[in-house]
Amino acid sequence: MANKLTISLSPHVHGGDSVKKNMYGVCLALLPALLCSFYFFGLGAIAVTAVSVASCVFFEWVIGKYLLRLGRPTVTDGSAILTGLLLAFNLPANIPLWIVVIGALFAIGVVKMTFGGLGCNLFNPALAGRAFLLISFPVQMTTWPTPGLPFLTIADTAVDGQTGATPLAVMKLIAKGDATMNDLGDSITDMLLGNTGGCIGEVCALALIIGLIYMLAKRIITWHIPVSILLTVFVFAGLMHLANPATYVAPQYHLLSGGLLLGAIFMATDYVTSPMTAKGQIIYGVAIGLLTVVIRTWGAYPEGMSFAILIMNAFTPLINNYCKPKRFGERPAVVKEGGKK
Repeated sequence: MANKLTISLSPHVHGGDSVKKNMYGVCLALLPALLCSFYFFGLGAIAVTAVSVASCVFFEWVIGKYLLRLGRPTVTDGSAILTGLLLAFNLPANIPLWIVVIGALFAIGVVKMTFGGLGCNLFNPALAGRAFLLISFPVQMTTWPTPGLPFLTIADTAVDGQTGATPLAVMKLIAKGDATMNDLGDSITDMLLGNTGGCIGEVCALALIIGLIYMLAKRIITWHIPVSILLTVFVFAGLMHLANPATYVAPQYHLLSGGLLLGAIFMATDYVTSPMTAKGQIIYGVAIGLLTVVIRTWGAYPEGMSFAILIMNAFTPLINNYCKPKRFGERPAVVKEGGKK
């Protein structure tokens, strides 16, 4: 009896991952796109990003300490910083800073902390904050700065030449017959490098791809969600382009424009709001890709990525239930005569 075997609760083997490690790993993957946004949009991008991150951290600390009365502060786990970065990446560089604070309050206070904090929220906080601001302040949220002309406030956009249409807006006009393919001036190279209009973190496709490679190499995320989204968009948009090349743009424009890469890589892969199994993640990604192209082509708003992810966030519990793995040792149900098990 001297050599008694004591079995503790699982997990018995620790893989080395933690919430803090993964959150800061995603923040590090966002660094190339962040530096590119500072280069193209200057002080505007710096101010919006700083205010967004500071506001998200502050609101999570205040709500956790004084409203939820949590025993330990949660601001050090990196999730509030990541939410602030992603919210800033979904905003124009010329948006008034007080609107950024409102978006941070909604993202953290309403979408995240109201449901109990990290791990309990149904929707991606940064995307929900963007959708809220888009509905509440549509003019400010759809006035895009021209790269290379840095400014801080929406008032500066009154100067001619400081705002311009995004590739998605031109694609929408082409689908409606109000423009032609020749009006799509942004080349593939410009969209890869970031020399085009749009939100702070979505313009440089190459920087986002570098972030994807980093997260895959570090096993922060798996390939299932981003690859299924990008492949679905490429196939669906490609079939539409082959059917009517004068109306529907080539699939590479869909892949490199707007928030498709940003959403597919950094927001659709959110641990809390995405399915847990590989099969569920592929279903989730395919649905997001289809919804994105449908909204972009026939919806009222040029961008569909944010709404597609939020819609599928709501379906994640159903996908998890459908793709729930069988318990170890569970026998399949046997259907007897008469339809009873």
